[in-house]
Amino acid sequence: MLEERKEITPTDEEYDLFFAVINRFVGLFSKEAQSESQNNPVTEYPFVAMDTRQVFDQIQFVSQYLLQQGQGRVGTPYSFVDIGCGIGNVLIFAEQFGFKVHGIEKDPNPCQVAVRLFGEDRILSEDVFSYQDYGNFDVIYYFRPLADKEQQMRFERMVEQEMKPGGVLIANGRYSSLEGNPEFVRLHDTLPIWQKIIS
Repeated sequence: MLEERKEITPTDEEYDLFFAVINRFVGLFSKEAQSESQNNPVTEYPFVAMDTRQVFDQIQFVSQYLLQQGQGRVGTPYSFVDIGCGIGNVLIFAEQFGFKVHGIEKDPNPCQVAVRLFGEDRILSEDVFSYQDYGNFDVIYYFRPLADKEQQMRFERMVEQEMKPGGVLIANGRYSSLEGNPEFVRLHDTLPIWQKIIS
């Protein structure tokens, strides 16, 4: 369940220490996942861990935004999916902020790490295009899972169409723009976060 938290700023020494420790562990598992990747490097990226400070800032913002919006949610955690979740590092942050987390990852080695962290019921070994239930989630997160520009743009459009109204999109590394799209409103000036307002 989402809860009010003290906002941490990048100037805090604890913040820097915290992320240095996290980055060491994420880096270790990332190297292992990349070395054994079965993704096609022409069209798909191997697992690449996003900067943990950015992940934290994005998820903290969305958590606080949803908490302020309320939407009559009492006792039910908001659902969060990371598309191309790799080893599950983003999901760890989201879970700590009170989200009910799920991940989608088709590359077997990082998927196995994520399954060990979260269980088979929350990590799906599936291709991003064959998955059909994006509309079930309150928050959708991704960090450009596809290396091929046309495939990535197709993926972006598919996710945006399938999202439910009110759903929040954290879209790192987008090729296409949502500016001027009447279905979405940008929630932050610098963070890549939007909310779908109509379908």
